[in-house]
Amino acid sequence: MRKIMLFALVCALLLPSACKNKDTIAPAPIDYKQEMREFVEEISQYAKAAKPGFFIIPQNGAELVSSTGEEGGPPDMNYLKAIDGNGQEDLFYGYNKDNQATPSKERTYLQSFLKLSHSNGNTILVTDYCVSHDKMDDSYAKNHAQGYVSFAADHRELDHIPTYPTPIFGENDQNIRTLSEVKNFLYLINPEQFASKAAFIQALRATNYDLLIMDLFFQNQLAFTAEEIAQLKQKANGGSRLLISYMSIGEAENYRYYWSSSWDSQKPSWLERENPDWPGNYKVKYWDQAWKKIIYGTEGSYLKKILDAGFDGVYLDIIDAFEYFE
Repeated sequence: MRKIMLFALVCALLLPSACKNKDTIAPAPIDYKQEMREFVEEISQYAKAAKPGFFIIPQNGAELVSSTGEEGGPPDMNYLKAIDGNGQEDLFYGYNKDNQATPSKERTYLQSFLKLSHSNGNTILVTDYCVSHDKMDDSYAKNHAQGYVSFAADHRELDHIPTYPTPIFGENDQNIRTLSEVKNFLYLINPEQFASKAAFIQALRATNYDLLIMDLFFQNQLAFTAEEIAQLKQKANGGSRLLISYMSIGEAENYRYYWSSSWDSQKPSWLERENPDWPGNYKVKYWDQAWKKIIYGTEGSYLKKILDAGFDGVYLDIIDAFEYFE
């Protein structure tokens, strides 16, 4: 009896973790930044194996280029080699409010990561949200001075082609084959103002942007065909350009082809709450294999559809979903 009591006392005072039943041990905490890095790396491996030279550009979540996720941290080379650029919103305008300069503290923080990526050979695509012409000019000038390619969006909805500046910043008639050759870009993923797919295509063909970021689908329903994508790769002045498809990997969207009506009443385990700022968008446990299968790796996956349509790359959104879980 004394031996049993002594053993119990040792367990209670000296070795509490060792004496617990192994079934009660808590699982290791999830490293949400690393899970997103690995997700992007897997997407890159799949896409580049299917189409060598395919461009992988994550938007926001620039902290992932640092292995610590902190300013001054060493570069995460596996991640940096998997991507070809970084997209960043609100670097100089729009962080707190559209048409308002981003505070220097936030700008300096973001640039610490963007400079790390840029110094490792990646192209930086900046979308600033500003309306007044003087601020649009300032945005282009400041981004150009940093070696970044930028787009001054006068609608956060990204639903039209800006009429200013004319001609567009850095306009040229060169053939664009790599991201490093890009001097300007148009970010237009919401085509609801266009009456038809044909009208949308006609409007884009009349532009001279070096790179177009658009959605695979017209108004979330009709996918663009490979023939239509090929038409859009020609600038109005005769030069060729790159086409990049938008794809959200940190949220599920209930207007996408993959959405099941059954999820409205019974969510799958990987589906989280709705984003209050963007109705119809739901946070996801992006490390879950069921969600990953929707995004890449199967014949019906989102990325396979983008590859089959003939896009030159993919613009990955909601990379910063790790912030929600952290």
